Amino acid sequence: MNAYNILVVEDEKEIAEAVEIYLLNQGYNVFKAFNGMEGLKVLENEEIHLAIVDIMMPVMDGITFTMKARENHNFPIIMLSAKSEEVDKIMGLNIGADDYVTKPFKPLELLARVNSQLRRYTKYMNIQKASSTEVEAVNENIYTIGGLELNADTKEVSVDGNPVRLTPIEFKILGLLIKNPGRVFPAEEIYERVWNEAAINTDTVMVHVRNIREKIELDPKNPRYLKVVWGVGYKIEKI
Repeated sequence: MNAYNILVVEDEKEIAEAVEIYLLNQGYNVFKAFNGMEGLKVLENEEIHLAIVDIMMPVMDGITFTMKARENHNFPIIMLSAKSEEVDKIMGLNIGADDYVTKPFKPLELLARVNSQLRRYTKYMNIQKASSTEVEAVNENIYTIGGLELNADTKEVSVDGNPVRLTPIEFKILGLLIKNPGRVFPAEEIYERVWNEAAINTDTVMVHVRNIREKIELDPKNPRYLKVVWGVGYKIEKI
């Protein structure tokens, strides 16, 4: 991909225009929408590689937009939230957002998050595209624990034969854990190995792990696979 298409969904026009200027200066193509409904219409007509989405908007808020976008799209979503929207921010991560930036934010911080998410997404898509051309899957890249299976080549996850749809970040976290069954990973280590940057706030890891459990566990409150070792970290249980 030479030029990435970024969708900015923000009802405050001054913020949307400022973000657009910074992104254009970085060489990105920018599409703007001023509520979630307009954002969904853009998705119908354009190939989007990343979305920056405000939480509080009229007509359709960012939470609803993210939930609907995740029905058909896996591109990274960065949420913009005010400090007073902590609960909404966590909800956004739960339903498929990949990262968040708190208002007021520094433009360089937002650009760093955008660049980081696009690097991971591009790598994920390139691997997925390459693996789709293979005639046969490489068995050593298929990891199985009980009824849980992760295929590192095709980027597919299933539980008891039923496909499970994970975001790229969720797939990387699960991949790290399932490749090392029984080993407990502290949240800081998970963050650094998945995000490839120093761990500053590990709340994101906690939310993504909770989201994975909702998808792979029959009873998330009594998980069979993804366990919490209180005060230490997370692991995939050996079965």
